[in-house]
Amino acid sequence: MILHRYFARRFAWTFAATLLGFFTLMLLIDLVEQVRRFGSDATFGTLLQLSLLNLPAGLYRILPLIMVLSTIAMFLGLARSSEMVVTRAAGRSALKALVAPLFVTVLIGALAVAVFNPIVAATSKAFELQEASLRSGGPSILSISDNGLWLRQGNDLSQTVIRAARTNLDGTRLEDVTFLTFTPDGGPTRRIEAATATLSDGAWDLTEAKAWPLDRSRVAEAWATTHPTLRIPSTLTADEIRDSFGDPSAIPIWDLPAFIDRLEVAGFSATRHAVWLQMELALPAFLMAMVLVGSAFTMRHQRGGKTGVMVLTAILICFALFFLRNFAQILGENGQIPPVLAAWGPPVAAIGAALGLLLHLEDG
Repeated sequence: MILHRYFARRFAWTFAATLLGFFTLMLLIDLVEQVRRFGSDATFGTLLQLSLLNLPAGLYRILPLIMVLSTIAMFLGLARSSEMVVTRAAGRSALKALVAPLFVTVLIGALAVAVFNPIVAATSKAFELQEASLRSGGPSILSISDNGLWLRQGNDLSQTVIRAARTNLDGTRLEDVTFLTFTPDGGPTRRIEAATATLSDGAWDLTEAKAWPLDRSRVAEAWATTHPTLRIPSTLTADEIRDSFGDPSAIPIWDLPAFIDRLEVAGFSATRHAVWLQMELALPAFLMAMVLVGSAFTMRHQRGGKTGVMVLTAILICFALFFLRNFAQILGENGQIPPVLAAWGPPVAAIGAALGLLLHLEDG
């Protein structure tokens, strides 16, 4: 038990040090990027706040990389100090020595999914809002096509086609937007252009809007009207827009199951969100796979000059697993494979292969 506590504490400190190193490096890189983009339009405090809001999402994406580097650093240190040799001489196998690091890994993965995931969702939205307040005609956060994003709403009396050049993370705020209203027979009746359109309860709230009546008996420009603000009734909801265009990472994991149920009850496809939910739930298993792969190549006593080759091999295999996981996610989102298989298949296969390699190297 004392040895397990020692390995657990050693792995936790190594992970914390690696995480701190990436935190500092990514903060400096992102801060330089924010200075380049908004240096003349914002104070240094605002730019630092932007970087801090953007940082959690970046750390969350590279969490598997941080985990495998922590594993390699820990076991290389144990091997070079001959602690692993002493552990084996005391009758502890390599698999038993991995129990404590794997327990810490599962704990870190569970905390990442349960606590860090909602934090990332909140900070990503806050970053997007603050960036939008500084950006003037900047690039689109979400681009559906070369012509922008297209929506349609309507009822039995009229149909409205909406085109926007840019949108926010969940698709409820449109920029450089155009509304074209048609009669049930297909003829256009009105055109509205606005700087922004924000979806509220049952309506779009437009700013800096200009409306043209498309009546053949009148000249449209002569009858055009401008409005600082304008409210247009809408049959769309934020849930429907997020289902079609939104990023599932914008929704905290605690809200995802209920959100998926509402989509399915409303008759919309929730495949993308279901895959994302399963991917998040499978994150602890994927982190375990990273630890097993990293330890399989670095637990043995280091002799000769093969340490660099073994470390490079472990990192390359982990990168291959990461890309395989992303590829399975794409297949799941396209409906080629079930969401559960897309999320759990790569980590389970990686855990099995790494355990087989460990057993082969340790027991022959």
